[in-house]
Amino acid sequence: MINIWEVNETNKMIEQENLDVRTITLGISLLDCIDADLPKLNDNIYRKITGVAADLVKVGDEIERNYCIPIVNKRISVTPIALVGQAACRTPEDFVSVARTLDRAAKAVGVNFIGGYSALVSKGMTAGDENLIRSIPQALAETERVCSSVNVGSTKTGIDMDAVKLMGEIIRETAERTKENDSLGCAKLVVFCNAPDDNPFMAGAFHGVTEADAVVNVGVSGPGVVKKALEEVRGADFGELCETIKRTAFKITRVGQLVAQEASRRLGIPFGIIDLSLAPTPAVGDSVAEILEEIGLERAGAPGTTAALALLNDQVKKGGIMASSYVGGLSGAFIPVSEDQGMIDAVEAGALTLEKLEAMTCVCSVGLDMIAIPGDAAPSTISGILADEMAIGMVNQKTTAVRLIPVIGKDVGETVEFGGLLGHAPVMPVNRFGCEAFVRRGGRIPAPIHSFKN
Repeated sequence: MINIWEVNETNKMIEQENLDVRTITLGISLLDCIDADLPKLNDNIYRKITGVAADLVKVGDEIERNYCIPIVNKRISVTPIALVGQAACRTPEDFVSVARTLDRAAKAVGVNFIGGYSALVSKGMTAGDENLIRSIPQALAETERVCSSVNVGSTKTGIDMDAVKLMGEIIRETAERTKENDSLGCAKLVVFCNAPDDNPFMAGAFHGVTEADAVVNVGVSGPGVVKKALEEVRGADFGELCETIKRTAFKITRVGQLVAQEASRRLGIPFGIIDLSLAPTPAVGDSVAEILEEIGLERAGAPGTTAALALLNDQVKKGGIMASSYVGGLSGAFIPVSEDQGMIDAVEAGALTLEKLEAMTCVCSVGLDMIAIPGDAAPSTISGILADEMAIGMVNQKTTAVRLIPVIGKDVGETVEFGGLLGHAPVMPVNRFGCEAFVRRGGRIPAPIHSFKN
């Protein structure tokens, strides 16, 4: 039973500490839409999405009003389009037509984003996979709500370096095609290692082939709540610090569980998972970097940052798992630069570099996220950064991801404005020494020895 004290505490977290449900994401399988005729495929996709998701936004709004819990986004994820479209799409332009269909369906049902314009190529690419990947720059330039992801590595299979090389070129081309909007297309493109099938967060969400026909996944967020709780135990030892984070994560996750169960009941669609990630926003007091500073760092990026982040990530997961039997997705602490004012401040103060962020990704929820780099960065340099991050994920048996934004026409020290939840970011320097000979070797980096567990 929930008592009045818990109700008041939750109200305080919502009203004063930026607690919100970041997203209700409806995962939809498109496997039954497959057809060899392209117009028929597009028609099937549009009908399936607009039929299954017809009430998603309405239900989300009703829950928000009934429970006074902010629900920031309503989103859709679909089966990776490289799988759905291979029978009908013979060229990159064919896949772009599917992207337009996804965008039209997303607008029709009123969701913020639709994810799943994706390919899974950790061991190799089919012709259809490659066509979809090559279509990404045009697809993201011509659509508003479509998000794209490509999984290029896994602990079990290694890293597909042909795909890594190609994605360096694709990210650069996407930046060029959307340069009039500060290369914003790259903010909707993620490169993964060990991508999860049930991630509700964009831009990396897709509906895995192991999932049911439709599921409701919910992502919760509350960096401000965690920071406020830690202010109450300032100066305490690590034992008390960890207990405080764990208890707070439990409370945050219970709010998400309530919303997920209600959304599932009202939509008549099974509940999938709660993703209990601490996802920051540009709002004051809603920052993961500020949590790290509350733990005892002068700035995020100072010595001790990786250890503090590891502690935070672990305790968030421990608290969340006690609150829900179905925790999944990414779950932990996100460290996107542009979406976290504390991270932005740390970069501008010189405390946080790309290399330090890479070290932090060994222990955080995802990886190098929403990082603006100079627009003249070579595709091979981008591929090298991707390869480094994929290696971290592969060896550590965790999900890692990269969302880099080479901002065409801007250089180190300048600032780029993305707006809304995407915030703004200082353009960060990248290592100017080349890695082209490494990237163009091609082939596959084998899986690590500890992956052989059969």
